[in-house]
Amino acid sequence: MKGMAGPRLLVVHTSSNKAAANGMSPPSPAPFLGLSRCLWLLAFLALLTCASLLTVLSTARASAAAAYQATLFAAAASGGAAAAGGSGCGGEVGGLPRYVFDALVQYAAAAGNATGCMPEPDVRAIASVLRRRAPCNMLVFGLGGETPLWRALNHGGRTVFLDENPFYVEHLEGRHPGLEAYDVAYATAVRELPGLLDAARAAECRPVQNLLFSECRLAINDLPNQLYDVAWDVILVDGPRGFAEGSPGRMSAIYSAAVMARTKGTETEVLVHDYEREVERACGREFLCEENMVAATSTPSLAHFRVRGGAAANREAFCGPPAAGKSN
Repeated sequence: MKGMAGPRLLVVHTSSNKAAANGMSPPSPAPFLGLSRCLWLLAFLALLTCASLLTVLSTARASAAAAYQATLFAAAASGGAAAAGGSGCGGEVGGLPRYVFDALVQYAAAAGNATGCMPEPDVRAIASVLRRRAPCNMLVFGLGGETPLWRALNHGGRTVFLDENPFYVEHLEGRHPGLEAYDVAYATAVRELPGLLDAARAAECRPVQNLLFSECRLAINDLPNQLYDVAWDVILVDGPRGFAEGSPGRMSAIYSAAVMARTKGTETEVLVHDYEREVERACGREFLCEENMVAATSTPSLAHFRVRGGAAANREAFCGPPAAGKSN
């Protein structure tokens, strides 16, 4: 028996072989494949449903926004006969019936709670200025969601828009015939603020001058010539971009608005949006002056200045009363 001891071989048969040996067929994978296909089909249908729902919501949102802008532009473009009887600033509310003016403001203020729109308090503050001054000459730095609103509220007056993006200007002009907008090339950056403020205190950056021929780096002098001859009644600074170090910033816009107000205007309402930011606050204090701020129509993110031009303007410095014997 000992002679039989040694390596042993163990043979294991699979269940299929065992079943075959017993004359039985192996289990079919068909039920499992069917269940897998059902699960994939359910997942695909769920994904398709979600995509369809998102498409419907996006379409509804875009349609509402388009209807809102169409309403505002229709209000600005219609009723010319009613506005023809009024002239100059301080007449009928924006050339519109008061209830239409109020309805437009209410609609825009409600939309101001959405992301990317101007906050409701700022919309109402600007509207309160236009309620008193429109129809008038209004200059707006920056195109955006409120563009049709400002144009509508100033119905019967002239509203001009300036923007850094020539393609956006062309796009809006194509969509809204009659919109007066021009592109502006800015040569500044937010990171240059300290140096630009120092340079602005030089002689060439005077508070009263013709910007078209100015040597000041902050002066905007590439606009159509006829814009420099307009006595602007309301100037809104809501552009260009100023949220990053490389953005153009609103130094040039605020400086040029301050010079325009003093050079051609008699009393100009200058409104600076996003005033909680460093550039807007520093340039507002430097060129528009805290003594000119109107607290009643200012908010934490909107500063309202009332700047006097002509004989009341200080020709030597932006802030402070005119020097004795220097006023005209």
